[in-house]
Amino acid sequence: MSKVCQLTGKRPISGNNVSHSNRKTRRRFLPNLHKKRYFIPETDQWIELKLSTHAMRTINKLGIYAYLKRLEQKGVDTGVELKAH
Repeated sequence: MSKVCQLTGKRPISGNNVSHSNRKTRRRFLPNLHKKRYFIPETDQWIELKLSTHAMRTINKLGIYAYLKRLEQKGVDTGVELKAH
């Protein structure tokens, strides 16, 4: 299971754990991902997405259909096919 947001493209990044003695060891920062189902009333379909919480907040602000349309115009491959109704 990949740790990549389908809409924003957020993925794990790497950095350092820094101890009290300032010793550094490598670590990964993982994105805060959740699986969520959304209903799109414009196309009358359900979709399941793996999203970061940042993407969820944007969907709450704009709406799922408007956000997917915006990403489609930018040329982002979301893996969601919006069928015409």
